[in-house]
Amino acid sequence: MIKIGLISDTHGYLDEAVFTHFAQCDEVWHAGDFGEEGVIEKLRGFKPLKGVYGNIDSAATRLEFPEQNIFMCEAVKVMMRHIGGYPPKYNPPTKKELLVHQPLLFISGHSHILKVMYDEKLGCLHMNPGAAGRSGWHKVRTLIRFVIDGKDMRDCEVIELGKR
Repeated sequence: MIKIGLISDTHGYLDEAVFTHFAQCDEVWHAGDFGEEGVIEKLRGFKPLKGVYGNIDSAATRLEFPEQNIFMCEAVKVMMRHIGGYPPKYNPPTKKELLVHQPLLFISGHSHILKVMYDEKLGCLHMNPGAAGRSGWHKVRTLIRFVIDGKDMRDCEVIELGKR
């Protein structure tokens, strides 16, 4: 059983409350737009960190994180991309990759819109944690916390960090 803290679109701002909310998590996953390397170092110093770069991220961040990250967590194949869309409105490159890799969990960021929804057609759960940073048009900063146990994805919690 792995407890995951999911965050995205920090845009260089990392609320200290993240560390409290993710204290019981085993790993932190960041779906892109870290914004600056300081965010990466703080998260990496806190918990094991997986992620992808986003469209605002620096060349240094792009050297450290891939555009697309495909990995196993327990018995769940995960595919993460910053810009991807959501069921059934995926962008064309993401749709192609979803069909090729057939993950059970697809994670994206970019939109600043929190979504947790199941794609019946692809048999895939989609998560977008919204935006945890202060930059953007979102009104409330959000995170997601959840558990993966074997193939079971459960105990999904949406956490509001307050107004942007």
